[in-house]
Amino acid sequence: MYDIVIIGAGTAGLTAAIYAQRAGKSALVLDEKGYGGQIVNTSEVENYPGIKHVSGMEFAKNLYEQARDLGAEVKTARVTAIEDLGRIKMVTAGESEYEAKAVIIATGAKNRKLGMENEERLTGSGVSYCATCDGMFFRNRDVAVIGGGNTALEDAEVLSGIANKVYIVHRRDEFRGDQATVKRLEAKENVEFVLNSVPVKVLGDMMVGGLLVEDKESKEPRTLSVQGVFVAVGQVPDNKDFENVAELDRAGYVSAVEDCLTHTPGVFTAGDCRTKKVRQLTTAAADGAIAALAASEYINAL
Repeated sequence: MYDIVIIGAGTAGLTAAIYAQRAGKSALVLDEKGYGGQIVNTSEVENYPGIKHVSGMEFAKNLYEQARDLGAEVKTARVTAIEDLGRIKMVTAGESEYEAKAVIIATGAKNRKLGMENEERLTGSGVSYCATCDGMFFRNRDVAVIGGGNTALEDAEVLSGIANKVYIVHRRDEFRGDQATVKRLEAKENVEFVLNSVPVKVLGDMMVGGLLVEDKESKEPRTLSVQGVFVAVGQVPDNKDFENVAELDRAGYVSAVEDCLTHTPGVFTAGDCRTKKVRQLTTAAADGAIAALAASEYINAL
């Protein structure tokens, strides 16, 4: 029996474990891939308050050690079910079952990849999925943003104030995102729309050296001379196994606001897996703290 079982050992999950242990609760963290989450793939983190510079791996390692030092248990296992038994929740992971008084779903979300040639190999070496995180590394350089929704447009707007040149590559002849943002981008001298085009290959050996795109109609190739490629085609949550205890929106995110409460008493959520506009380290850590304290209050009232 644990006080709180936390599903996911990313920034939100490990922060929740830290706050749970500090509140005097026993916490078990379960993650199918070990600890860290997406941040371990980020070579440099420079936007976390109070830490000027740290690698993603070091950041995750520090969180993990802090949680372990406080007494939290962290195990590698994929959680496949949560059963609500009233005052007790049964969590199934592999062949094991764990009883808990409260559960925090902190499964995060994975960046949706395009499957371009060299995309995976050059991730972290010029290929990025977060303009807010990595944009400053491309100051006064040329970059491409791939996508046609609000995320891509907002990323392009952020980058237009940092980079020398911003290409926006979209497979259709018009954007799906807000037209007000499109008009602002149209007025910028350093932004160019590359429409009706699909990205084919990221060029470069050790670092990104360009992006090969192909016109959908003429099949004519074009090479964009860029040093950064920002893929902005959305994220994919992994919450399907928990829809019996947590309401999911159309995209699969857990429906919850800033209080991190689900519709099931004793089941909470935190981090990128929940419905929210901003998905950053700071918001994940904030969610983890809020969810853990809410879970502790719930347990105290049992």
